[in-house]
Amino acid sequence: MPQIWITYDELGALCGCGAMEARERAIHLSLDRRKSRDGTTRVKLDLALTAKFFAAVREADFDLDCAIEALHNTHRQMAELLAPTQLHNRRGAA
Repeated sequence: MPQIWITYDELGALCGCGAMEARERAIHLSLDRRKSRDGTTRVKLDLALTAKFFAAVREADFDLDCAIEALHNTHRQMAELLAPTQLHNRRGAA
């Protein structure tokens, strides 16, 4: 299983709470905590939180895929409206 280390802010976003509550939750769950080189404390996710993290990533990718598809559809529709029709391409036709 991969090790995933996230900040208290990120843990809070994952759990739907604030950073301070996420810190308390990490302490309560006895999660490993370490101060990174950048000075930020990070928490190592346990198995249940790792599964929740991956589910959130998959859901975000799905939302992104839907947004990209919607942009492609909008672009296609706009291109059809702006493309000259067959009748406008004929020169000298009466």
